[in-house]
Amino acid sequence: MVDIGKFEWTREPERFAVDGGAVEVVTKPHTDLWQRTYYHFRNDNAPVFQMRTDEPFFSFTVKTEFESKHRFDQCGVILYLDSENWLKASIEYENETFQHLGSVVTNHGYSDWATTEIPADVRSMWYRLSRREDDFRLECSRDGVHFAQMRVCHLWEGTGEIRFGVYACSPEDSSFRAVFSHMEVTECRWPAHDGQPPDAQ
Repeated sequence: MVDIGKFEWTREPERFAVDGGAVEVVTKPHTDLWQRTYYHFRNDNAPVFQMRTDEPFFSFTVKTEFESKHRFDQCGVILYLDSENWLKASIEYENETFQHLGSVVTNHGYSDWATTEIPADVRSMWYRLSRREDDFRLECSRDGVHFAQMRVCHLWEGTGEIRFGVYACSPEDSSFRAVFSHMEVTECRWPAHDGQPPDAQ
């Protein structure tokens, strides 16, 4: 398990509790993370709870449980360097029928958003963030055992020391409770690529 004492807040939430290996957050309305793309909208005020490392190869696993109920309510795993360089994976509530299970990667101030629709009654999800130097893989799991890849990506500023952990926010006029548990840092669970060799330079 992770030593929670190594974690620190970027924008501490008004309501939270740290109990043993679990962290509970009650979100504040109008909190979000997004930069520029498509909406030309920017927000950078979501609470983030992270630890630091300069280890170039590792995996971080966390279980999320949540009571989201309003459009865009979300919580999940995050790697937040600064307002313009970060990545996250989460479930984002949409309506009583479906939610978006997806991820965002923000490089140099521009965010993308890759999603798939899942039922609205899903109230728990595991995530695994793996690092291989400045490349990263995000995975999700319903049971904490069988993980499915969500995406592979690159962070232009993701070299050297980074910070990673969890986040929760409510972009609209809403608030909900999120619990993060079973946090673990292990050797990298993302195998080195053994396929086609790079093109000759």
